[in-house]
Amino acid sequence: MSVSVSVAAIDLGASSGRVMVGDVGPDRLDLRAVARFANEPVLLQDGLHWDPLDLYRHALAGLWTAVSQSPDGLGSVAVDSWAVDYALLRGDRMLGVPFHYRDERAAARGVERIHARVSPADLYARNGLQFLPFNTIYQLAADEIGDADRMLLVPDLIGFWLTGRMVTETTNASTTGLLDPRTRAWDLDLVSRAGLPASILTDLVGPGETIGPVSTHVGERIGAPGLTVTAVGSHDTASAVVGVPMQADDAAYISCGTWGLVGVELDAPVVTEEARAANFTNEGGVDGRTRFLTNVMGTWLISETLRQWERDGRPADLVEILRAAGDVTGPVTTFDVQDARFMAPGDMPARVQAWCAEHDVPAPADRATLMRSIVESIAQAFADALDAAERLSGRAIRVVHVVGGGSQNRLLCQATADRSGRAVLAGPVEATALGNVLVQARALGAVGGTLEDMRALIASTHELASFSPR
Repeated sequence: MSVSVSVAAIDLGASSGRVMVGDVGPDRLDLRAVARFANEPVLLQDGLHWDPLDLYRHALAGLWTAVSQSPDGLGSVAVDSWAVDYALLRGDRMLGVPFHYRDERAAARGVERIHARVSPADLYARNGLQFLPFNTIYQLAADEIGDADRMLLVPDLIGFWLTGRMVTETTNASTTGLLDPRTRAWDLDLVSRAGLPASILTDLVGPGETIGPVSTHVGERIGAPGLTVTAVGSHDTASAVVGVPMQADDAAYISCGTWGLVGVELDAPVVTEEARAANFTNEGGVDGRTRFLTNVMGTWLISETLRQWERDGRPADLVEILRAAGDVTGPVTTFDVQDARFMAPGDMPARVQAWCAEHDVPAPADRATLMRSIVESIAQAFADALDAAERLSGRAIRVVHVVGGGSQNRLLCQATADRSGRAVLAGPVEATALGNVLVQARALGAVGGTLEDMRALIASTHELASFSPR
């Protein structure tokens, strides 16, 4: 195998987006960003929303740059994004602006409506998903579907605008709560029991399948008529797990960004009452694998704390405040980062103070101590999740791979090693984009045929930072 290809990844995160170009061959895996842009929520009268049109505009501009900087042309393009959120459509027209998963309507109305029809235990037995009040099934129950005839998750919406074809990719479909984790097909009986119209669901496609060529007007806009749009692990964590350079079965992963997704990769789902009680989820992975994981509050707490300090007129540089936090000596208070009070945007320092007061523990006295407390609390939550993943899956965990933006936070990586008692390997930062481009490259014949082959290529081309428990 000697073919090399260039492909583009539209990688949309919950706080920012990027268009990346990957140059991939048997011994080559180079990644470069050609566009980066913010993804800011928009608060309207009826709640918190996304702005998908702005994301699409940036994606098209990034694709134009990618094409212009790729003299040999692009082999394909693929989209990944955060999970659970969607647009409702009537025909080709989007109805309204998609809600943000942090909007409160699903928790306020959707959860009760679904659980009145399907008990939490029965729901877990059917879909294998951890309880999160913003799961798609709860959001749909809270919405007025009205005359919508299709629902498209965010990456599928972008794919539709690129190609004109409406499909739903399976790894992201597995986060809706409407997919059977064993068959990877829509659970139409569950859809009916939930009181939702099956007519809004589209055909499913798997990672590596072709969605179609870009529409004529898109091809003209980006300078690449007929460019192929390929399905990948369109849930960004599914692509990120492809990008984890795991070399043995004793490895776990933490895809660390706004959220920390902590888990192991398995061949089959674990749908037990114990797993439900521990709030572990079974989400679809590439090549039929199962991502057995739980959501832990990640760097959201850090970024929101920095934003609050900026709003207070006392901005702090992340690198400097983490250095100061690392110099804090003695024990610091750890708090429950999973407490619901930390979910919404707002004054995180004040919320930490309130949590400490309610639990009669010392509150951090200064900004460096507060940041150290946040880091140690996130690390403790990661350690607890790793212990649970090991117990529930029966898979021994000796090595933890931290990928994504959080892998650059050395203080957090060391704290995770210390509190979990396991070796931590940090990197690559752009695991999601790497997983995206590798699945495309495999579809084009540029890399080997297994996940292990692709991960070996990552391990041989990317340097990892190592942290040993102290």
